[in-house]
Amino acid sequence: MQIADIIFPEKPLFLAPMEDVTDPAFRLLCKRFGADMVTTEFVSADALVRNVNRTVQKLTIAAEERPVAIQIYGKDAATMAEAAKIVEQAQPDTVDLNFGCPVKKVASKGAGAGLLRDIPKMIEITKAVVNSVKIPVTAKTRLGWDSDNLIVVDLAERLQDCGIAALTIHGRTRAQMYKGDADWTLIGAVKNNPRMKIPIIGNGDVTTAERAVECFDKYGVDAVMIGRAAIGQAWIFGEIIQKIRQQDGKKTEFLTFEEKKNILKQYIISSIYWLDLPADENIENHFDERLKGIIHSRRHLAVTPIFKGISHFKETRIAMLRAETLRELFEIIDRIKID
Repeated sequence: MQIADIIFPEKPLFLAPMEDVTDPAFRLLCKRFGADMVTTEFVSADALVRNVNRTVQKLTIAAEERPVAIQIYGKDAATMAEAAKIVEQAQPDTVDLNFGCPVKKVASKGAGAGLLRDIPKMIEITKAVVNSVKIPVTAKTRLGWDSDNLIVVDLAERLQDCGIAALTIHGRTRAQMYKGDADWTLIGAVKNNPRMKIPIIGNGDVTTAERAVECFDKYGVDAVMIGRAAIGQAWIFGEIIQKIRQQDGKKTEFLTFEEKKNILKQYIISSIYWLDLPADENIENHFDERLKGIIHSRRHLAVTPIFKGISHFKETRIAMLRAETLRELFEIIDRIKID
């Protein structure tokens, strides 16, 4: 499988862009467990052009996470093209166009999945960005606005004609948000359309290694993108790779419970250090910055599946999410044992 000049192994796995999730620390962690390509949090083209500091910081990428994509969203072709040029200076491997974000603050303003209601504008934006940069341009979208407008098969052809190098499809409509089951049949229809020549990446409800293998085998996609299932369990990439390469059909434990706890702790520490604290200072001396890192990592602690099934765990979970120091938080995590 290949996107422009980027060559991937057979059945590659991609990390989906997720706001407040796919920061550098998490991307590197997913890369460690085998993610073949990672994507930044999505970046507002308007804010990037205005040089908003918090948005510009999202362009930070590390050599160790390559290949890496920076995803942008917006509703204006000229602004998106200008933002793409700024992104290109950060030297990602691709720039990805967000045509799929369903959240109200994005879609209601005509960006993200909102562009599924204005296909001519989406095409205009795609052409403008492709013509403005030299790096490969990819796109991510959904099946359509709602169940009465399942337009992705035709849309995929039109986006390909604009010059994109690959297309990711989330198997839901904008109206579904993240509810219901992802429908991979239309993703498969796009992939099996003889007119399509670019790689098709499938996304949606891939929560187990078994499901990932099924999506590759049943729908023929070139790559599978993992989103929410990676939150709190970056090792899912390793589990899927183990399943794909498994020959004897036996399921072996990829990581122990204690190893998974330690990985979560390592991510929390990494999240804090990505706040660019002074190198010569003890991290414990920076309460405000340290607390920001702990708060940022709480999403992973809240949803990680490793604590599921532990009896009377509610009080422990609450305590973890309320902890304000590394020592307090790690002491709670260290005390957790499986029944």
